[in-house]
Amino acid sequence: MTEESNIENLKKSYKKIKEKYSLPDFNELNKEFSIEKISEIETDFLIREIRRYISEKFSNYLRFIELLLNPTNAPMFVFSITNKIQNEDRKKLTDLYKKLSKIEVELIELDLEYDDKREAQFIINAYNTWQEIKVELQYIVKVIKENWENKNNNDRNYFG
Repeated sequence: MTEESNIENLKKSYKKIKEKYSLPDFNELNKEFSIEKISEIETDFLIREIRRYISEKFSNYLRFIELLLNPTNAPMFVFSITNKIQNEDRKKLTDLYKKLSKIEVELIELDLEYDDKREAQFIINAYNTWQEIKVELQYIVKVIKENWENKNNNDRNYFG
C-alpha cells in the first residue's frame, strides 16, 4: 500500500467541497492562486484556507496599485514609473484599486465570522473577478514596461 501525497489528499478534500458549493476546478484555482501550498497545512476548514490564499494575492496587488497611485513612501523606481503614467491609465488604476479595496473589506468581514457558504461564494466571485482584474493588470504592466523602457532611453540622467 502506498501513501498518497499531500497534494492528492488535498485534491480529494477539495473535490468534496467543489461538488457541494460548485467551486471552480482545483487546477484552475491552483494555477491562479497557488492553493497547492495548503497541502502542507492540516485543517478542518479547507475552504477558509483556500480563501486565505486567494486573499493574499488580492492584497498584494492592492498594495502594488496603492504604491503606484500614492507613492509617498515608495522605493525610488516607483516614482520614475508614476511620473509617466497618463491620466487615462491612472483612472484604470483607480478603478482597479476600488475593486480590490471592496474585496479587502469583504475579506475582513469573512475573517470576523466564519461561514462556509459565504467562504465558498467568495471563492467563486473572487475567481471570476480575478479573470477580469488580471486582464486589466496585464495592460497596466505593459504600460509600465513601455514607460520604463522609454524613460531609460530618453532620460539617462535621472539623478541630475
